[in-house]
Amino acid sequence: HKALRGSDPDGALYWLARMLDGGEDPLYVARRTIRFAVEDVGLADPRALAVALAARDAYALLGSPEGDLALAHAAVYLACAPKSTAVYRAWGKALETARETPAEPVPMHIRNAPTGLMKELGYGRDYRYDPDEATGFAAGQTYLPDRLRERRFYEPRGEGAEQDIALRFQGQ
Repeated sequence: HKALRGSDPDGALYWLARMLDGGEDPLYVARRTIRFAVEDVGLADPRALAVALAARDAYALLGSPEGDLALAHAAVYLACAPKSTAVYRAWGKALETARETPAEPVPMHIRNAPTGLMKELGYGRDYRYDPDEATGFAAGQTYLPDRLRERRFYEPRGEGAEQDIALRFQGQ
């Protein structure tokens, strides 16, 4: 895990070989790569999760020794991938906030209005459908409860694919 985190594909391969040759459950290793993909690589490389899941599936289908190569493939990919814990940290902040504010009401403009009474009460009023906006994004529309509207959980670090995400949300 630490060789992956340290972007050392050789170390990752060596310790993977030691683990598998020593009798470690390959599906345990696959689970660790999946966790690493979502926790340490995150959105810096969104393909990392797909690679880790594919390695697990390939191992489950092929078994050893052929499936070992799929785990090696994932280890090298993850070691070489850019790293970001921004989503991991954002999830922790969002979960903590949700637990601290369990009764905050849903903003009226994002409430569905399946009945006439709900429409009369203002449910869904002034909601802007993001895909219909010229940019695909309803700038200024908020989705958090009113009391939390200024709260930010996800802050892209700018690693890998997070560079594009950071640029997209710059200035908001």
